[in-house]
Amino acid sequence: MKVTVDRENCISCGACWSDCEEVFEENLDDGLTDITEKYRVGGELGVGEVPEDLRDCVQDAADGCPEEVIRVE
Repeated sequence: MKVTVDRENCISCGACWSDCEEVFEENLDDGLTDITEKYRVGGELGVGEVPEDLRDCVQDAADGCPEEVIRVE
């Protein structure tokens, strides 16, 4: 499944890192959310391809994001 993070509108609240640390992490340079390197696509920090077995985790993170910047397709 494709997962994207709109990093420009991320407020660095950390909810997604707590809800799904397998997929989301804090970027140490700017404090915004990244897709973990394991699932990143094309070197894009906010674009990933995540296995279906993590769908619930990713969806929980998306649902918990106060700015709704995580998209799951």
